[in-house]
Amino acid sequence: MASCIDYRIAPLKYTGQCRIFDEVAFTSMRKVCRLVACSLDELAEIVKPGVTTNEIDRFIFAFGADHGALPADLNYRGYMHACCTSINHVVCHGIPDDKPLRNGDIVNVDVTYILDGWHGDSSRMYPIGKIKRAAERLIDVAHESLMRGISVVKPGVRTGAIGAAIQNYAEEERCSVVRDFCGHGIGQIFHDAPNILHYGEPCDGIELHKGMIFTIEPMINLGKPSVKILKDGWTAVTRDRSLSAQYEHTIRVTETGYEIFTLSPKGIFFYRT
Repeated sequence: MASCIDYRIAPLKYTGQCRIFDEVAFTSMRKVCRLVACSLDELAEIVKPGVTTNEIDRFIFAFGADHGALPADLNYRGYMHACCTSINHVVCHGIPDDKPLRNGDIVNVDVTYILDGWHGDSSRMYPIGKIKRAAERLIDVAHESLMRGISVVKPGVRTGAIGAAIQNYAEEERCSVVRDFCGHGIGQIFHDAPNILHYGEPCDGIELHKGMIFTIEPMINLGKPSVKILKDGWTAVTRDRSLSAQYEHTIRVTETGYEIFTLSPKGIFFYRT
């Protein structure tokens, strides 16, 4: 069972304790998370057929630099890019390259910036041109799964309730939830406690407390939930080659519910074809 600690006295390293943040921290998190959301908004006009994921990566780096932020992914455990770009059957951690996006693809872009020592993390799906109905439905389910997970967040609820809300909905829609990756605490540390599983039972996990900050980022597959990691050591793909989709928000626990830090300033977090 994880314990909680005031972030102001906690060491700046992973300890397994859940940090409790205050209004000073929330102000910093709103600032960096808005920057992440703005970068993803701008990509709506950039991510088109013929664009390469390296071009997306260069935009994310430049956008952050223009606003005094660094991409947290760059040089993280040897990763050499500013963001992750996961196409079609890639579940997460897709590496940008020079291959052009094609009409009918779907791509997730996952961005984390560091601004004044604080991390903001979010990802969105982008349809490339006209996509198939199955891909559109998967994107719908992935987005709704995230929002259903967020909707149960409040003090006293256990993290398992988030996973249960996601799993129950996704499986009702004849999709599956990836078990190999989870949401995570975030703030002055990129990946911190608590882990947020996207499946489970309402009684599972730790109790949520006012002041916690974490991501919820379910990965939803059209086929089976199993994944494998490619030889590059990063790229996770579906074992059955089925399509995968993901959305992610950074949130905090309030007195009565939640605040989403990474909402789109333009209201375009979710795209329909």
